[in-house]
Amino acid sequence: METSVATILARLGRFAFRRRRAVVLAWLAVLGAAIVAGLTAPPAPPDDFSMPGTESQQTFELMRERFPGLAAEAGGATMVFVAPDGQDVGAEPNRSAIESAVRELAGGEQVASVADPFESGAVSADGSTAYASVMYEVPASEVTADSRAGIDAAADGARAAGLTVDTRGDVLESGGPAGVAELIAIGLAAVILLVTLGSLVAAGLPLLTALLGVAVSMLSLLAVSDAFGLSSTSTTLALMLGLAVGIDYALFVVARYREERARGRSAPEAVTTAVGTAGSAVTFAGLTVVIALAGLTVVGMPMLTKMGLAAAGAVVVAVLIALTLVPAVIGFVPDKVLSRSARAGRPEGDQAPNAAQRWARFVLRRPVAVLTLGVVMLGALAIPAAGLRLGMPGDEAKPASATERRAYDALAEAFGPGVNGPLMIVADARGAADPERAVAAIADGIAGTEGVVSVSPPMFNDAGDTAFFEAVPSTAPTDAATSDLVNELRDRRPELAGGAGATFTVTGTTAIDIDLSAKIQGALVPYLATVVGLAFVLLLLVFRSILVPVKAALGFLLSVLAALGAVVLVFQDGFLAGLLGVEQTGPIQSAVPIFLIGVVFGLAMDYEVFLVSRQREAYVHGESPRAAIETGLRHSGRVVVAAALIMMAVFAGFVVEVDPFIKMLGFSLAAAVFLDAFVVRLAIVPAVMALLGRRAWWLPGWMDRILPRVDVEGAQLDRNPVDEPKVVAHAP
Repeated sequence: METSVATILARLGRFAFRRRRAVVLAWLAVLGAAIVAGLTAPPAPPDDFSMPGTESQQTFELMRERFPGLAAEAGGATMVFVAPDGQDVGAEPNRSAIESAVRELAGGEQVASVADPFESGAVSADGSTAYASVMYEVPASEVTADSRAGIDAAADGARAAGLTVDTRGDVLESGGPAGVAELIAIGLAAVILLVTLGSLVAAGLPLLTALLGVAVSMLSLLAVSDAFGLSSTSTTLALMLGLAVGIDYALFVVARYREERARGRSAPEAVTTAVGTAGSAVTFAGLTVVIALAGLTVVGMPMLTKMGLAAAGAVVVAVLIALTLVPAVIGFVPDKVLSRSARAGRPEGDQAPNAAQRWARFVLRRPVAVLTLGVVMLGALAIPAAGLRLGMPGDEAKPASATERRAYDALAEAFGPGVNGPLMIVADARGAADPERAVAAIADGIAGTEGVVSVSPPMFNDAGDTAFFEAVPSTAPTDAATSDLVNELRDRRPELAGGAGATFTVTGTTAIDIDLSAKIQGALVPYLATVVGLAFVLLLLVFRSILVPVKAALGFLLSVLAALGAVVLVFQDGFLAGLLGVEQTGPIQSAVPIFLIGVVFGLAMDYEVFLVSRQREAYVHGESPRAAIETGLRHSGRVVVAAALIMMAVFAGFVVEVDPFIKMLGFSLAAAVFLDAFVVRLAIVPAVMALLGRRAWWLPGWMDRILPRVDVEGAQLDRNPVDEPKVVAHAP
């Protein structure tokens, strides 16, 4: 007996349709359980930025061991005081106002220490600016709202005396208006669905089921966040993808149901076929996304691994919703999800070519021209990616209206850009005969290095065998010269240590960024190999072809490189930056490229499966290769366009966020979906398929015999209808 994936899913769809009340109640029960678990769960832990195996991480671990009373990841803030034009911060009444603010800060909750600028030397040479550094007893994520209110109160007091006061630091909250990105995405998706489906009920169904799926996913992640260390940042990608694929997957099932009804099938028959065919495509498309996201584990960074697995969980929920809840809800409104003309009994105009079919005919007439134009366009857009610089843009990338940005600019102007990103040097003198002398030699050597402006006095631990101090570079934290300086200090470690039995390591924001970039760059090749290899096997099973998976992977590489080029153009080179609210150009966030690769690969395979499975369905049912291309685009083109627009709307909605990482990630994903869906899948792919002809479906005989038949195209459904148990029980 042979049972295909399409047959199994068709039975599932029929069951959900017939037992719709039970299915809906089951999902509502799951939602209720998730609400209870999520709302009663402990709060989410702070972000885990650890990078096992890097020098920065090893330095933090050394500090935990040698400085047990000092939290290496303790939160901090910097309050910057600027005197009125022509005045000195050290003159009265400015000095009294600053000292009063320092005393108020020192008495705040959770504050470990405050450095008085007049004692620590944090006053600019011209006397116009001073800053006070605040250290907390706990990590930034654990600093309470009352503690942050203390910072505001101290700043307000100094402002009342006529000073300009701004603050920066990791303890300050930042971000866009809560829920704005999601509301924008949902609103745009609703308009696209309404235009595509022409029915309020049909447009509302994917939105309703997707929102329920997102609620289940996010509440479930909240419930297990403490156990698995999932911070609020870890679930951002899950929210993005859960909403996007939830709407898209439901849309494909609804669209196929409407198509089957237009052919004259009854509602139960249409649901059965829709879940058996479109549901199969949804299942395998979802698997490719899960593979891409789970593949982030090869990077070796706990935070990226958690983000990938959390998002993969949201995708799994979206697939289950599309296969069960969507057909169940259709069961309550089997006719209302149809278009107005279909409900009135008028034909949908199946015989007249639609826009997608006319486009297919154009591509079939000129495949070489379309292929050449598409490849040249993507190749040209990918050129800027060659100049990609990775880093971690900080306060300088925030809008000028943010106090963090104003504080950054004031410090850079008064003390030089390097003061915003000092390097932390940790000297281990446990093997030195005279630890103080050995540490002093290291400090002198680093101070004499070109590119270092100043070095702070070393602070020793209680045992007197380890010390740390700060070295202020002459260039900004994200400047390439600062990265070169860090590499130089590490390369010259034996020389700078002076052979006195001590050594040192370099950490701090800039050093962490360098280590992060190096770790991600080193993981890109194994990550790509893992993801592409697993997805190739999956597509090989789905399409029973060698060339189709190869073409899919090459198309993905084109679209992701072009998307990276677009990100560099906007966020690094400044093209149209003002239009997108990018205040300051600079390096690309280190994690963006690998997230872009993972997510876009999964979504690219989504459209590949949806479009090409429909072409294979037509080919398996006897059409010629060229006719199958036209049929596939005729039936799937409009829905794929709508799905891509919805994806773009969801991702573009996050561009309004203030957080540079979310803004950059949202833009890059929206650009990649546009390029992959409209240029690669709707232009380059049909052109290549037209040129390949029957060779596109070639598979060696020995491989054809050993590969299992998953039957995504639903060929077995025609031979063995699931409504006839006596037929289904036997092999065809």
